[in-house]
Amino acid sequence: MSDELKGRRVAIIATDGVEEVELVRPREAVESAGARVDLLSIADLSIQAMNSDIEPADTFTADKLVSDASVDDYDGLILPGGTVNADKLRLDSGVISFVQDYFKTGKPVGAICHAPWTLVEADLVRNRTLTSYPSLRTDIRNAGGTAVDEEVVTDEGLVTSRNPDDLPAFCAKIVEEFAEGAHDVAEAGATRGAA
Repeated sequence: MSDELKGRRVAIIATDGVEEVELVRPREAVESAGARVDLLSIADLSIQAMNSDIEPADTFTADKLVSDASVDDYDGLILPGGTVNADKLRLDSGVISFVQDYFKTGKPVGAICHAPWTLVEADLVRNRTLTSYPSLRTDIRNAGGTAVDEEVVTDEGLVTSRNPDDLPAFCAKIVEEFAEGAHDVAEAGATRGAA
């Protein structure tokens, strides 16, 4: 176990339909680096995870609801995929507000597979470069972002990957970004605005 995230707190937002491996592996990575992790959900503390979107996997108990969480309490945010999970999260106004407020802090975020749907809904991909599951790339472009097909992409603290095959690179990069900490929001905004 390393200690590069010792003293840091990380939030993971998920609900029913989350892709189990995209919840478990990033959580293990940041915990192994010393972070304390809170699993946040939207309506119920019990979360039914899935394998490949169709096979029921384990259930997980969230630590609290997004509505009871504060952006200020966290140094990193992870958004796992799973088609149903991502679709439910992007329709939840509390999640959208939380993610928008979190981005204003400049603190790092990791989003994998279908998770960028929440970022599209929150209007947070404009003038950013990211990757995702292939079916989201048109949504990213339509929302003003640049979609690429790469294993892992980092843009001013936003780390994205395409699917579970990319988890080793994704996990390594979120630990690195979470250890680095917040980016200068004004500088990042000015750079994106000039694009």
